[in-house]
Amino acid sequence: MTETAARPATVALDTAKIRADFPILDRTVRGGRHLVYLDNAASSQKPRVVIDALSDYYSRYNANVHRGIHTLSEEATDEYEKARRKIQRFINAEGPEELIFVRNTTEAINLVAYSYGERLREGDEILLSEMEHHSNLVPWQMLADRKGARLKFVPLHDDGTLDLDALPGLLTDRTRIVAVTHMSNVLGTINPVEEITRKAHQAGAVVLLDAAQSVPHMPVDVQAIGCDFLAFSGHKMLGPMGVGVLYGKRAILDSMPPFLGGGNMIMLVELEHTTYNELPDKFEAGTPDVGGTIALGVAVDYLTELGMDNVRRHEREITDYALETLMGIEDLALYGPKSADARGGVVAFNFAEIHPHDLGTLLDRDGVAIRAGHHCCQPLMRRLGQVATARASFYIYNTRDEVDALADALGNARKLMHGS
Repeated sequence: MTETAARPATVALDTAKIRADFPILDRTVRGGRHLVYLDNAASSQKPRVVIDALSDYYSRYNANVHRGIHTLSEEATDEYEKARRKIQRFINAEGPEELIFVRNTTEAINLVAYSYGERLREGDEILLSEMEHHSNLVPWQMLADRKGARLKFVPLHDDGTLDLDALPGLLTDRTRIVAVTHMSNVLGTINPVEEITRKAHQAGAVVLLDAAQSVPHMPVDVQAIGCDFLAFSGHKMLGPMGVGVLYGKRAILDSMPPFLGGGNMIMLVELEHTTYNELPDKFEAGTPDVGGTIALGVAVDYLTELGMDNVRRHEREITDYALETLMGIEDLALYGPKSADARGGVVAFNFAEIHPHDLGTLLDRDGVAIRAGHHCCQPLMRRLGQVATARASFYIYNTRDEVDALADALGNARKLMHGS
């Protein structure tokens, strides 16, 4: 779905009620200060129901899936596959077999690069953008090296948006794969992925979207977008670490060789030949993170109950307030679109000639947790003319008061470093 598409009426999230669901938000940090967690683009916090679901699996029905006929295994398998169906509905995939469980977004992208990428030939082209996370850059570099393919890049405007006018000149009859982020983890830019997908398909290319930053924060409908692959991680959307999802159109997944070989991904094994299993098992070799996957299903329940339109509305309002507040601070440079309508809840900045690593340490003394560094986007940092940035990122439990706490902590950092 696009940000301009017609949506049903949204309602304000009850942030106080939501915060009560997250035990970690009650803790104090350095000097007894209350935690202000603004590092959600790296990993979100977990509600009690997700933590309880993980504990419940290990306490009551811990067993391997798809392999046993005893009660525990049957219960585990039922809950594991139930999570797959929840995620199918969450992103509107056509069928549950189009959802492959992996460890994270990185593994999902590597799966496509190694499996689908086998069909590339020397001189074929892979189109990326200048804002990509290393996870959506390095696997394609490796593929290009293996196959003799060529990498091309959609350039950035200075405002942090993609130069889509360059697309017609970049897409050729040799373009095989277009892989772009749905939402930048640095700039916050929400890219027009429906338009990119349509133009890529017209050129005969398949499209992979890095949706690690979009699926947790806004409605995502893979059928409406039309993408061929979409990758995201559970730990950024209230779920446990170590669980991720690759969506792929069934016909394309059926045509791809397995990524890993071993148990569960087989139908029949002989000494010199193996018949592979059907989807999704063909791509899920070995024992999965059963408990984590079940808990991810519970996280999806939580977000579904809130309503993703409401999640997006809340983050747009918080981001708008953060942009307004931070733009009013002297010596603070912001990166990315200036409108909250064009970006997600990610705000990258540099401040008062304080190195981002030092700034992150100083803010932590005031209980404010942000991210500092290149954010796994070194080429983008070079495009911005920076070595690193500080980054505040928001989610369903963040408030305007916490944005004010960030601004106050920035003021304290200036006084400590510059004496004024």
